[in-house]
Amino acid sequence: MGAIFRNNVQSLGQGTQPIMFAHGLGCDQHMWRLVTPAFEDDHRIVLFDHVGAGASDTDAYDAAQYATLERYAEDVLEIIDAMGLQQTVFVGHSVSAMIGILAAIKRPAAFSKLILVGPSPCYINDGDYFGGFNRSDIDALLDFMDENYVAWSRAMAPTIMGNGDRPDLAEELADSFCRTDPTIAKQFARLTFMSDNRADLGKLQVPALILQCSQDPIAPVAVGRYMHSQLAGSSFVQLRAAGHCPHVSAPDETAAAIRAFL
Repeated sequence: MGAIFRNNVQSLGQGTQPIMFAHGLGCDQHMWRLVTPAFEDDHRIVLFDHVGAGASDTDAYDAAQYATLERYAEDVLEIIDAMGLQQTVFVGHSVSAMIGILAAIKRPAAFSKLILVGPSPCYINDGDYFGGFNRSDIDALLDFMDENYVAWSRAMAPTIMGNGDRPDLAEELADSFCRTDPTIAKQFARLTFMSDNRADLGKLQVPALILQCSQDPIAPVAVGRYMHSQLAGSSFVQLRAAGHCPHVSAPDETAAAIRAFL
């Protein structure tokens, strides 16, 4: 099964410098549509869907194979190889930020820069580390998801998106959740929220930008600051945008921060 078909890879833009956009949990490549126009003139834009999301090939999903974030990182590298990309700029939202880090650790020469949007290496509080959630919080969230995925989607979307004065944004996110294969989404959510990649951060050699959102309920400011302290030579920008999805709620600010780093 080829990576281009499996991950529904799409390419656009007039430039040669590749920039790859990777979506977060319950989303797909469509969520980047408001940011990509800022890069079409001078970049080769590569979009894809994680297996189980969007128009990816769900038949390619195997729960045992996709039991680690490293497997998703391998997909990223397979896409890079299939597209013949070199020195790729990788933009990853939420869990895809960690997927990009793992891919860049495995093959640093494939990447020129990483842009990490709302990243978190560990969501669960642990001693002096503040991830934003207690283990009981994560267990309750996953139990709710298992019991009624649609109800979870509708309840969680407004919290994740923030910007309560713009309910259309939460509605779009909820619709995206509901388009995702629920069985795969539940497994990916468990993997996302239970992973702990703090020990991997010191292995990254590729320059990285951390884009931290204001009032982010999923990746609080303390997490962004922690990432910055652990990623040698990284840059940190706190956006005015609130919530966990600035590429949807504040695409111009997000694009400007990415371009300034590039």
